[in-house]
Amino acid sequence: MNRTTVLCLLAALFASFSGQAQAAKAARVANSDATDVKNSVVEIFATLRRPDPTRPWTKQSPTEVTGSGVVIDGNRILTNAHVVQYASQVQIQANQAGDKLLATVVAVAPGIDLAVLKVDDPSFFAEHGALTRSTSMPEIKEAVLAYGFPKGGSALSITKGIVSRIEFVEYSASVSGMRIQIDAAINPGNSGGPVLVDDKMIGLAFATMGNNIGYIIPNEEISLFLTDIADGHYDGKPTMHDELQTLENAALRRQLGINKSVHGIIVHRPFRTDAAYPLKEWDVITAIGTTPVDDQGMILLPSQLRVEFQYLVQSLAKNGTVPLTIVRDGKTLPVALPVSNQRPLMIGELQGTYPDYFIYGPLVFSRASLEHLQLLGNVGSAKGPSGMLNALKSPLIRDVGFPPTPEHEELVLVTSPFFPNKITAGYDNPAGGVLARVNDKPIRSLKQLVTLLRDLKDEFVTFEFDQSDHEALVFARAALVEATEGILADNDVRAQASPELLEIWKHKTTK
Repeated sequence: MNRTTVLCLLAALFASFSGQAQAAKAARVANSDATDVKNSVVEIFATLRRPDPTRPWTKQSPTEVTGSGVVIDGNRILTNAHVVQYASQVQIQANQAGDKLLATVVAVAPGIDLAVLKVDDPSFFAEHGALTRSTSMPEIKEAVLAYGFPKGGSALSITKGIVSRIEFVEYSASVSGMRIQIDAAINPGNSGGPVLVDDKMIGLAFATMGNNIGYIIPNEEISLFLTDIADGHYDGKPTMHDELQTLENAALRRQLGINKSVHGIIVHRPFRTDAAYPLKEWDVITAIGTTPVDDQGMILLPSQLRVEFQYLVQSLAKNGTVPLTIVRDGKTLPVALPVSNQRPLMIGELQGTYPDYFIYGPLVFSRASLEHLQLLGNVGSAKGPSGMLNALKSPLIRDVGFPPTPEHEELVLVTSPFFPNKITAGYDNPAGGVLARVNDKPIRSLKQLVTLLRDLKDEFVTFEFDQSDHEALVFARAALVEATEGILADNDVRAQASPELLEIWKHKTTK
């Protein structure tokens, strides 16, 4: 064997050893990464006491739920709001750990479905490090791994899939955001678990829709949430609230005198109608910032994603306004549109709070909420076609999605059937009735109702409702006042009203 052959063999042998070493190193890194991911995912056990909008003086029975969470920077655990919202107790358990640790909810954003926990024992984080979050959005068809603790077992579950869609959608009645759709299996219990691409978290699992369609909240939304709560308070995302319609129809364009070169989306109903508001009916929004808007209200991002133009509000909003370009009466105008972090609605969501209420004799009043509508099911007591027509005319249906007005800051609702009492004889069940007037005085808010009843000196009290199928209720005022204490005692109701309303009621004038 000559010297050249020996050198070649040695070189090949060295290369083989080097390749094996590199492969072994890669395997160790992969195993280490997998171990780190598994070590950063936790199971969450929560006991929830959700509100009971039909009996607002109490709460629903305790419900035990489980979900998933992930360790992030700052010795925190990130999960979904719906896993821990209304929790009276929260515990976490690490993968393959034999004990559960108490945790505390420190921030919740119900609209975007995110929450942050801290663990009562800070030493937990010495062995459970934060998972690395990707700084970019994944690509369509990119492979993903979803980690979590779905029901049906106690071990950590890992499912594989691909990114199938990325879009800007409504998360709730008041919040929109980017959402990633994947086809990895996500089941109850997976909520709050991380989804990874190349060992980096790209988002948090939060919903599923059957047939292996899962949805995750991307890191972009998570970062906005974490930045928001840095001061200890969640403010919400800036949003525009105007109603819009597309500019696709040719006759509509001609009627508005819109040139073929103009593209954008029409302002159908401005959020406000006062003279100072910069948008008017039939304005065409042609650009947000410097990004053009197409006739369906969509924009094209540098990543080639096509999303609703409102997506840019969260990044362009400054000092409470966002820059738009509009066309009005053939003229191009720049405007600064006011945006707000909370969308005021006549019928809003409880957003993690318990409903305010006021009990007056056998009647229970509260603010109408979307949760009320879900529990009431059908509006009105009548059945058949006429009952359905009455339901459609009800303000509980009519006013959904509309902002407050000076006449109606909110809808005041009778949430429950009468408490049993002889003074209700002859009257139908008033539950679901929206209060219109008390002794001919229009009702615009729950606080105003309590103040009115507190100061009332009339012999009789007449309650009239904003639904044709709800009869007027007339009571002797003294009988209502006298019945209240007995009703509270008989039904184990601790307080006549929620704290803020009780303070208003206590400042009574002389009868």
